[in-house]
Amino acid sequence: MDLGKRIMDFASEKGQFKSKEVANKFGVSRQFAHQVIKKLVQQKKLLKFGSTRKAFYAHPVHGRVMIGTAKRRLANNNLDEHRVMAELEGASQVLAAVSDDVGSIFQYAFSEMLNNAIEHSKSDNIEVSLEGDHKNLIFHVDDFGIGVFRNVMQKRKLSSELEAIQDLLKGKTTTMPRFHSGEGIFFTSKAADQFVLESFGFKLTVDNKAEDIFIEEVRSKRRGTKVTFIIEIGSKRHLSDIFKEYQTDPAALTFDKTEIQIRLYTMGTVHVSRSQARRVMAGLEKFNVITLDFDRVPTVGQAFVDEVFRVFQNRHPHIKIIPINMNKTVKFMVERAV
Repeated sequence: MDLGKRIMDFASEKGQFKSKEVANKFGVSRQFAHQVIKKLVQQKKLLKFGSTRKAFYAHPVHGRVMIGTAKRRLANNNLDEHRVMAELEGASQVLAAVSDDVGSIFQYAFSEMLNNAIEHSKSDNIEVSLEGDHKNLIFHVDDFGIGVFRNVMQKRKLSSELEAIQDLLKGKTTTMPRFHSGEGIFFTSKAADQFVLESFGFKLTVDNKAEDIFIEEVRSKRRGTKVTFIIEIGSKRHLSDIFKEYQTDPAALTFDKTEIQIRLYTMGTVHVSRSQARRVMAGLEKFNVITLDFDRVPTVGQAFVDEVFRVFQNRHPHIKIIPINMNKTVKFMVERAV
């Protein structure tokens, strides 16, 4: 029996171990044991935790991948998000047993959200963590600054946190237009199985597995912004596919498509007014294709559809507006306006 097979059997029994234990058990040099273990790690048959003399290894036991956690509190001073990610991943090894596609999504999302906290939060400190188990990879980015919704509300002169959330869901919303495209939160929310933003009593949850979005007021008035990102270890998502979904021409690498959930623009009322329509369409002139999702919208008024499908469309004839998930009442009103 070769040493690699014997090591895997040993790991299955023991759960976690150090290379010196392998050397002692099988009567080989530490150097040779390390070489064999290193190859097993590269093949993703074993997971490595820590580094140098503190390094230890673990085995997928009974289908449950033993994945670690890592948490840091960082001073917001000349931080490099990629170096932070590398340090946390090295300590936790959360990406050691996942596909390259899932790993690239996780790294992209973490870097985008940490960058937002570094450059926008005005927080002196930022707490970050990576964690994983046999099912999910999770990261948190927690700052103690101005708050994402309040920041967007103030910089864009909006009247409420709700309007700020609505704008963030459109994409291309940023408080620093000279330096950022405003795409980070939008694409990160699309890449997750579940994405949560919580700030000063408001909570946005994008649940892509349930294909739904939730906005709620919560009792916790926590200062700053807390980001939670969750993706299944076995997810079949591809980052390139997520980008392509919002491009009319993937070769041009331009984010020019968006989708709007109409029901999120009212709280317990129907969509009847022209001012509601203007709120929905605000900022959408940046896109070439706009999908308006009328799911769970019982009815719309003549003024609402006129503002969207005649006034806005006439101002921007190059933009394609696609209404979807309309019931008979909504469809009738939209067709009249068109």
